[in-house]
Amino acid sequence: MSKNYLPFLSELSRNNHKDWMDANRDWYQEVRAEFLEDVDFLLKAISQWEPEMSNFKAKDCVFRQNRDIRFSANKEPYKINFAVYFSVGGKKSNGPGYYLHIQPGQSFLAGGIWMPPADFLKKIRQEIDYSGNELSAILEEPDFKKAFGGLEGEQLKTTPKGYESDHPYIDLLRFKSFIVSTPLSDQEINCGKFRQKAIDHFRKMKPFHDFLARAIEESESREGLL
Repeated sequence: MSKNYLPFLSELSRNNHKDWMDANRDWYQEVRAEFLEDVDFLLKAISQWEPEMSNFKAKDCVFRQNRDIRFSANKEPYKINFAVYFSVGGKKSNGPGYYLHIQPGQSFLAGGIWMPPADFLKKIRQEIDYSGNELSAILEEPDFKKAFGGLEGEQLKTTPKGYESDHPYIDLLRFKSFIVSTPLSDQEINCGKFRQKAIDHFRKMKPFHDFLARAIEESESREGLL
């Protein structure tokens, strides 16, 4: 199934202004409708292991094409990618979720929690302190490691407050985001193979997401017992 995403996004990147978008509004609407169909397809698959999403609508998971330029030095009005975020808490959730990014030469799949707020980060670190062996086992599971490699993102150069430098999971505790990802080629986007790859890889993220979600929830109950 041939896709029209990359030709449209390439042209948008070269003509990122309202006049061009107005002149090509029909093309945009056609490509966006196609993207919503693919998002709906992925949403139905994800709902099989994330039943809380079974009533979600595709349009509620897709990010807007318009950029917020009010406080940005970049005044180009449109994003030059298509993106969608599937999370039990919604696309603006701070909890774990599944992310698809489509952009010429820069498409990828990702999952986890990017730059959680301070209270969430504290809870995740507390869960690693209690159950770091479980997270380590998830990250080292052969299929997971083959698909994603390992955790990505910025890390502290020092030891997080409240933990010792010789903590057995200090490398995990230093992370400020808890993200895994894998690239998608232009060919995978163009021929539509990214859909099945997304389903397969998102399914592999489930134990990782369960750990993060539990960390956010259970740390609150533990605090009540201390």
